[in-house]
Amino acid sequence: MSLAPQPAMPPAMAADWRDFYALTKPRVMSLVIFTGLCGLLAAPGTINPVLGFTAILCIAVGAGGAAALNQWWEADLDAGMKRTQHRPLPAGRMEPTSARDFGFALSGGSVIVMGLAIGWLAALILAISIFYYAWIYTVWLKPRTPQNIVIGGGAGAFPPMIGWIAVTDHITLMPVLLFLIIFMWTPPHFWALALFVQSDYAKVGIPMMPVVAGERSTRLQILVYAVCLLPLTLVPWWMGYTGRLYGCSALA
Repeated sequence: MSLAPQPAMPPAMAADWRDFYALTKPRVMSLVIFTGLCGLLAAPGTINPVLGFTAILCIAVGAGGAAALNQWWEADLDAGMKRTQHRPLPAGRMEPTSARDFGFALSGGSVIVMGLAIGWLAALILAISIFYYAWIYTVWLKPRTPQNIVIGGGAGAFPPMIGWIAVTDHITLMPVLLFLIIFMWTPPHFWALALFVQSDYAKVGIPMMPVVAGERSTRLQILVYAVCLLPLTLVPWWMGYTGRLYGCSALA
């Protein structure tokens, strides 16, 4: 957690379902569902539609659990930032223990159901992705280094790999490439957003790249990552894993 002084949070009131839903970061979850579905559909072979739905549901619920744990840990930081001060915890609509228990329940439940219904390899990668976001990124990297989102971007890159494994029950080069594409996409995407809210991060002592290196350096690094991302997106086509439609869309 940041050493910067934070405003006191108001006493918690009784939370309703909308507050628990907000803890899962639904907009972020929609991206996780999309990329997980891409991995599942791109994988060779078939999967029972019910099991396919279960796999995507577990990915979504696991992401929601990690998001809830993220907000539980960062409640004091969220209270100090304009864009997050109305979340359930800093706004005082929920007890911290409720958010923590909710996060652990979603995380643990999603891994167990994934293991029992789909397979334990997919469940293992799901568990790693949850731990990566909730602990490695949130607790360890984010308050310590401006490279937090570079390293921590791995958390959001796991869903297509999990979707692929749900169908095939093994890891090959293609799901690794899908992982790397999202991994390389995350820093320029996140830094572009951070440029607009850098004053929030500065106020609570989070060393995001725009705060530490300035806007000019951040924009340059966004460009470098974007340039490196383009050839990486074409690798699946060059290696024959995808058709011309994918190649043309990657170049567009």
